[in-house]
Amino acid sequence: MLHRGWFPDSITGERVVLRRHVPANLAAFRRWYADPEVARLTRYQEGPMPQAEIDRFFQSRVIGPDSLALAIHLREGGRLIGTCAFSQLDADNGSALFHITIGEKDAWNQGYGTEATELMLEHAFERLGLHRVVLSVFAFNERAIRAYRKAGFLLEGRARESIWRDGRYWDELQMSMLDSDWAAHRRGDDLPPGMTIEVDDRPLPIPRLEQRA
Repeated sequence: MLHRGWFPDSITGERVVLRRHVPANLAAFRRWYADPEVARLTRYQEGPMPQAEIDRFFQSRVIGPDSLALAIHLREGGRLIGTCAFSQLDADNGSALFHITIGEKDAWNQGYGTEATELMLEHAFERLGLHRVVLSVFAFNERAIRAYRKAGFLLEGRARESIWRDGRYWDELQMSMLDSDWAAHRRGDDLPPGMTIEVDDRPLPIPRLEQRA
């Protein structure tokens, strides 16, 4: 069980606010994870998540005590658009596994996920004092890969052809950030050489890092 001091009541950014989940958010989770497009990007299994599974996930992983899960709200108007979390928090080794889902599809490609990710990383490295944050992403999810790279994550490995989707096998990428990477990202340093991510032998264009205030 996580120390309750690790859970902020809220984290406020320029356009989004992260808040503790409340039981009423279950209705949004049922809608998000029953959507085939959302499920395709988040599940190893084919097809949407059954409602009973969504309910168990919400109780154990979203409002339960073993992961640091926060709801993503738009700062203007307070609309709930997604969820993000740290799980497998290891205080002894200073590490955590990061997850994020923007469930409202009209909020995709608006930069909300990148901002929420950076708010969570700031909490991890500057408040919790973590050393390493890691995540996994399917290679076909190019939108998410670009967002993670823009937030400062680096590719560290891939599980080759580990998921069958859309009639073919795809790699699953593992990306990570160390506290030193976060400091470099905050300074706006260029990415290290040789860190290009390739999908189907095609390099993905990665946005240049911007100087942070």
